Amino acid sequence: MDAKERIKAVRKALGLNQQEFAEKIKISQSLLAGIETGRKVIQDRHIQLISMTFRVSENWLRTGEGEMFVQLSRDGEIAAFVGKALSDESDTFKKRFIAALSQLDEPEWELLEKMVMKIVETKKDQA
Repeated sequence: MDAKERIKAVRKALGLNQQEFAEKIKISQSLLAGIETGRKVIQDRHIQLISMTFRVSENWLRTGEGEMFVQLSRDGEIAAFVGKALSDESDTFKKRFIAALSQLDEPEWELLEKMVMKIVETKKDQA
C-alpha cells in the first residue's frame, strides 16, 4: 500500500466521503481526489494536516509502518480536545464552555463536581 492508498484508507476508516474529509483538512475535494488517484502529488503539508486533524501517525502515512492512529493518553486526549475547540474561529458552545471553566475557582469546581455526580446518579437510576 502506498501513501495515496493509506490516505484513502484513513478516510474510509473514519467513514468520511471525499468532500467531508477534504473540508476537515481544508483542501478541495478535487485535490483530494487527485491525491487518492495519484494524479496530484502528496505534499508534506497534506500529510501534516491529515496527521494533526485525525490523529493519524505521520510515520504510518509516509511509510506504512506502525499503527494508523496515534494512541493518546487521557491527558493527551483532553489537550487535543481543548486545542481543537479553541482553534475553531467561530464562537461555539465548546469554546464558551471551556472559557467559563477556566474562570472557576476551587469552591466552584467542587460545586460543579457535585452537580455532575448528581446527573450521573440520576441517569443510572433511570436506566
